[in-house]
Amino acid sequence: MGAHFALCSQHVAVEPLHVEPIHQRLYPMYLVKVSDLLQMRGAPEPHEKLKMQGVLHEWHPGMFTIFVSHQWLSASHPDPDGKQLAVLREAFERIITKQLQVEEDLVSFPVFKSLSKRDRDAIAGGFVFFDWFAIPQLTARVAGINEDLQRSDAAKAVQSIPGYVEAADLFLALVPETLHSNGSPCNYATWLSRGWCRAEWWCHLLSNKMDPSVIIIYSAKEAEFMFPLNWQQHTVSTGHFTVESDREVVMKLSEKALENKMQLLHRTGDLRMYRYLLAHRPRLLAQDLGHSRDMKEFLIDFCFDSLEDAVKEQTPMTGMLCAIFAGDVQMVQRLVECRADVNARMKGLNHLGYSDTQTLLIAATKSNQKAELLQALIDLKGDVHARTRVGLNCSFVVRSAEHVEVLLRARADLLSECLPMGLTPLTGAVVWSTHETVLAMLEARCDPNPPHRGVGYGPLLGLTFLRARMSLDSAQLAMTLLRFRADVNAKATPADSFRFIVKAANLHAAIMGGLEDSSILKRLLVSLPGLTPLGGAAFVGNEALAKIFLQHDAEITPNDHGELPEDLARLNGHVNLLELLQTFTV
Repeated sequence: MGAHFALCSQHVAVEPLHVEPIHQRLYPMYLVKVSDLLQMRGAPEPHEKLKMQGVLHEWHPGMFTIFVSHQWLSASHPDPDGKQLAVLREAFERIITKQLQVEEDLVSFPVFKSLSKRDRDAIAGGFVFFDWFAIPQLTARVAGINEDLQRSDAAKAVQSIPGYVEAADLFLALVPETLHSNGSPCNYATWLSRGWCRAEWWCHLLSNKMDPSVIIIYSAKEAEFMFPLNWQQHTVSTGHFTVESDREVVMKLSEKALENKMQLLHRTGDLRMYRYLLAHRPRLLAQDLGHSRDMKEFLIDFCFDSLEDAVKEQTPMTGMLCAIFAGDVQMVQRLVECRADVNARMKGLNHLGYSDTQTLLIAATKSNQKAELLQALIDLKGDVHARTRVGLNCSFVVRSAEHVEVLLRARADLLSECLPMGLTPLTGAVVWSTHETVLAMLEARCDPNPPHRGVGYGPLLGLTFLRARMSLDSAQLAMTLLRFRADVNAKATPADSFRFIVKAANLHAAIMGGLEDSSILKRLLVSLPGLTPLGGAAFVGNEALAKIFLQHDAEITPNDHGELPEDLARLNGHVNLLELLQTFTV
């Protein structure tokens, strides 16, 4: 294969990788040069026309390839008004000229992951896979069409999509706020919900690339690397399929990709990832968790030489973590009986969404294990009060209403801030958990308007810029918070060390000439003081939340930097909100 992106400490570098492909390509992979894409205008033309024009190029090793995953905006054409492609073109232009910064997501900060000049040059000289360009005779799909087109070029190309993903060096999720022709919204949250989008994404993540990073393009002015825990929370089996019969086909594809990945990891001796995927496999594939392993089976499956080896393992995936991620209560109990440390701290799993110093109880809660497992860990003297180096405890990462019940019985702290960030467990639940969990915490008297310390915001504002983009139930959550009297006009007030971080961001922006060419993180830091929930909704371009806040008497007020919600929407390229905000401003 050609060059690909590999994560370094300061940037993403292009390095060679030579591996055997997992997936077959039954039809040639056709691509369009980035330079040709930048010259296109209007609605994208289909494969047949581009082929006649000589614009398509057949993939061969050494071509830097960018796979663009997106949603169709009508039943018969992916982008009838050319809105998505216009965003992609401008985003490419801004990336190449360093006007658009692509850095880590806000939750993973500070990983210091970004694109280097070499990466930008690779993109400038690269080739794009976009399904409408690459696949012939692609039309609206209905039940029964698969059999009829089985031998056609179109069917072969569709079946080859996993192979196309594998051959690509970079995976982009193109998810600007747009409308489908039927009036329904299309954005990052809806992209995450789609079964085929998840299948493309999974094939990328489970490929043989050294770094399976995903870049999300929210608008022509906003892009970031995807939070690494997202894929584990959006399994293919629970995705939405327009043609329900596709679910079984895609599930088999996902199972094959996972098994091939695990075989490779086992063969190359990468026990960290092998054990992690083995423990998660039933959940990832929506399979029955099955019976608890006996000791011999556990040691063989997870490649431990002995029980002592499993207890004393020093690599990131210890025996206890294998048992916890597998949801095996009996094995957890057996290991603790053999002197495994129930309060051990995690390390080396940051790339999977588990930060160093998180406890085993946090791991169990964060990975959404059954309440029975949490209770077992607590009964074994797991410390519900233990905090990470950034002040998080297990209450901050609850994933279900049952988790809340267990922690309340254990007298865990559901109310106080996680210092130094100053965020409460309710804010954590609003960002990552279910509506039922948030409701359980509110009914347990968690404050929807906590004192502002640390980063300086509460659950409602946290919802707008940390969850709204990736969740379909953000509007429902906002309504629940407002029902429990969350302040729709509360302003963010960063305090303590975060006040100085904000000042430093403002100073840097002033020196560098404003925010237009800065990262999402820097824009947020500069815009945060005085930011209201409405301003947060404008910042991320969420029209549904903006309407809800306005209906609940949200005031059109500027932040401390003097930016109105309309200004924030324009700054971040969310033109979809301008008409609404301008109407209310007047």
